[in-house]
Amino acid sequence: MKGGRGSGRASTGQVRLWGRHAVEAALLNPDRQHRKLWATREGVASLDGELPPDFPVEYADAADLARLVARDAPHQGLVLECAQLDDVFLGDVIRDAEGAPIVVLDQVTDPHNLGAILRSAAAFGAAGIVTQDRHAPPESGVVAKSASGALESVPWVRVVNLARALEELAEAGYWRIGLTGHTETVLADALPAGPTALVLGAEGEGMRQNIEAHCDALARLPISDRIESLNVSNAAAVALYAIAAR
Repeated sequence: MKGGRGSGRASTGQVRLWGRHAVEAALLNPDRQHRKLWATREGVASLDGELPPDFPVEYADAADLARLVARDAPHQGLVLECAQLDDVFLGDVIRDAEGAPIVVLDQVTDPHNLGAILRSAAAFGAAGIVTQDRHAPPESGVVAKSASGALESVPWVRVVNLARALEELAEAGYWRIGLTGHTETVLADALPAGPTALVLGAEGEGMRQNIEAHCDALARLPISDRIESLNVSNAAAVALYAIAAR
């Protein structure tokens, strides 16, 4: 079996996914081109539905599969190598959003956080997420595993210029709310009646000044003073729930 222990790296132009939810969602996604599935027989049996008769599967034991994924990653007997998803364009997401919120992430670089935000975006009906292409994790097995299948269903837009993307959202009628702890306005008071773009910055540093300047309003979550802040993925989940519950 190719690939060193704990590498998780796929062939050029491919991405390697692992875990039942991530793999199953990718297998069911008609926009994915699949190259090969490495699996235990128990892993294949756990999938919802049967694989096509000619699907390329190599059966292996769990220890062999562990060589194909990131170190100590819970592969659950399934490792899929497939083509990366095609690029998604912001204009298309806006067109199809029908007023659903869009999440904009400013230099959120942890793939676990990105995956968790994708999962919350799916749970609360967000139309998509937007990241800057040079300051965000690439599509990967870690992102997919943390997203628990949402990588296949939530459009992920990568842009060169995040400020320009925020201008495009404003032109489309989105009210851009930046989450920060440096304001007295709570999120509930900042929410508009119309479409919302939720902007979140990296943990610790928060939004960059230029990105903050492109927001229509700044708001905070009303958390207890017993804790300074929430993890960015937790903050995104709470804020998306508040938007969905308006």
